[in-house]
Amino acid sequence: MSVTQDSLDAVALTRVEYEQLESRLERIPNDVELGMFGSLWSEHCGYKHSKPLLKLLPSEGDRVLTKVGEENAGAIDIGNGWAIVMKVESHNHPSAIEPYQGAATGVGGIVRDIFAMGAYPIALLDSLRFGLLETEGTQYLLEGVVAGIGGYGNCLGIPTVGGEIIFDESYRGNPLVNAMCVGLVKTDGLIGATAKGPGNALLLVGAETGRDGIHGASGLASRTDPEERFEEMRPAVQVGNPFMEKLLMEACHELVSQHRNWLIGLQDLGAAGLTSSIVECCGRGKSGAVLNLEKIPCREKGMTPYEIMLSESQERMLAIVKREHLEEVQELFTRWELISTEIGEVTDGDSVILRKEGNVVGEIPVTIALDPPQYRMFGKRGTRARTQAQINPAAFPDLIPEQAGDILLQLLKRPNLASKHKIYRQYDHQVLTNTVVGPGGDAAVLRIPETQQGIAVTTDCNGHYCELDPYTGGAIAVAEAARNIVCTGAKPVAVTDCLNFGSPDNEEVAFALEESIRGIAAACNIFGTPVVSGNVSLYNETGGNPIAPTPVIGMLGVLEDVEKHLTAGFTEPDADVWLIGQKLDQNASTLSGSEYLALQHGNAPGTPQINLEHELALQKFILSAHQQELLLNAHDCSEGGLTVALAECCLIGNYGFYGTFPKIKRFDATLFGEGQSRIVVSTRPKHREELEQHAFEQNMPLTYLGTTKAKEDGFGFGPITLPIEMLDDAWKSIDW
Repeated sequence: MSVTQDSLDAVALTRVEYEQLESRLERIPNDVELGMFGSLWSEHCGYKHSKPLLKLLPSEGDRVLTKVGEENAGAIDIGNGWAIVMKVESHNHPSAIEPYQGAATGVGGIVRDIFAMGAYPIALLDSLRFGLLETEGTQYLLEGVVAGIGGYGNCLGIPTVGGEIIFDESYRGNPLVNAMCVGLVKTDGLIGATAKGPGNALLLVGAETGRDGIHGASGLASRTDPEERFEEMRPAVQVGNPFMEKLLMEACHELVSQHRNWLIGLQDLGAAGLTSSIVECCGRGKSGAVLNLEKIPCREKGMTPYEIMLSESQERMLAIVKREHLEEVQELFTRWELISTEIGEVTDGDSVILRKEGNVVGEIPVTIALDPPQYRMFGKRGTRARTQAQINPAAFPDLIPEQAGDILLQLLKRPNLASKHKIYRQYDHQVLTNTVVGPGGDAAVLRIPETQQGIAVTTDCNGHYCELDPYTGGAIAVAEAARNIVCTGAKPVAVTDCLNFGSPDNEEVAFALEESIRGIAAACNIFGTPVVSGNVSLYNETGGNPIAPTPVIGMLGVLEDVEKHLTAGFTEPDADVWLIGQKLDQNASTLSGSEYLALQHGNAPGTPQINLEHELALQKFILSAHQQELLLNAHDCSEGGLTVALAECCLIGNYGFYGTFPKIKRFDATLFGEGQSRIVVSTRPKHREELEQHAFEQNMPLTYLGTTKAKEDGFGFGPITLPIEMLDDAWKSIDW
């Protein structure tokens, strides 16, 4: 036996994988090499269980400027010489152990992915999941994560403009912290993460290398149950310094934007630290490298080659510099008060060779390191999920109409529906002065400098829908994200995804992972929104119980004229209010997975449904009506149903509403069903005939709901009559 099981466990390699490694190397790897291969072949870096499935996702399009997997993030041409660079990543397990630092360094890592490509970060979004709010420990995790996101992002001067927070028992002990960053760059200013040209210098820039974060990729991101291994994994959580990152961000931006010809490539040091950074750069450039480890600035004495290569200390970048410009690049970094050290050079070989004081301490063949084992998992649907999906919500008794007002107030108080203003007001969302629509609506809107253009960005996923039907849930996540974008007046153009699941060794998880990806692919193909970047986070479990399947979708949309954007709230009194996309009278099946059923019965079974072709037609209709200047506002009708959507329109816009409706089949489904492909809009009365004619021509269901009123006139819809102040008090009642 060439290696002990304890050694393999430390680097998260199986015995079979180790034997493959030894065979391909044709020798026994030393400890340094074993640690490096463990990280590079980890789930987090190597995508062992997901890469075959990710090929199902569409990734090409007229606007796409990058190839998935070959750069740090995806780049999309938005016109007028500008490109958007975007990506979403997870920092789940670190946040479960150290919520502040886990979330903070998650923000730092995704920001570096963006400016490593030459883009200047202009917006952050965060998609968060926690256990039930009343569960012990949830408040601690929530407060730490929110403080970490705000503390790091605010120090960087990047606005946090959107996101979502969901509470569900399945996330107890294993919160999801997904951070998305969006950057702006001239299309000719993009730079890749490539090492090539023998003799060119490898420059390590930024913070000193410490012992924090070791085994972050192979341990925290590729193992199960952070709660069970809490103390063991605590040292693997990185510690962030946002002020150092700010200097690094500004210096790299100056370097790429003004002196791009000095560089070959730029790469951040994230998961697996210097190991993945240098090996991946060499892989892209079909080159090798020599590293002199004694030259690497360390903040702790006696660090071994193993520790140096696997450290995930934050705020570090690797610049591949043309030899003739090395002095100029170092002078630039010195001006920004940053340490920059030449630690090696590019070679024409196929290996990364590690030297310390002249002695070779490791040699990593690049082609082997970047070709980890791949596993094609075949799962099966879980019995509980199948049973829940087979329950027909029609079996539950309809609500008594007189109770509808009280139920609306209770729904608005539910953590998943209540206002998150007390949370997002801790984030600076106006810094950089490009934010046109901030948090609290369907999607954030930002202006693009030097143009009339704008972009809209959002994140979305309903894990409970995916639990009931992962294929449909994945498709709905894309559809709802696109619908949110359309409700701002923007056209959806691209997706970045973060696939959060339990252990792929679990057949039910493997089934949900594949079906969710297939659903995402189907929706993205329909909407023409390629997946340009993303992340897979597996092994999200507590006590052997996996989280609900949570494929988070980050969506980008483009507005040709940012001044003509739409908002979610009503904008003026005496406007007509319409439901577009579906009939008012909803079938009981639309209660599937709903917040209403969870509130009333403590269980929300059923089978969510969506018609993607109809969804696309709805979105095109809204964009067309907006282009004809028929709409005053638009708001997605989703969790909580139509009545909650109407209440939100009132609360966001600070107006009242009054509407009635004829006899219906089921009050609960009509008022609180969560049927897809529905948008609430308001229009001026003079546009009524034009809107109706447009809907007739497009064969689009259109239902008149009522009229906007002054705030003091209150909220009335069918059997519900309530003061706006009472709705507002319920909506803002949670003391986060």
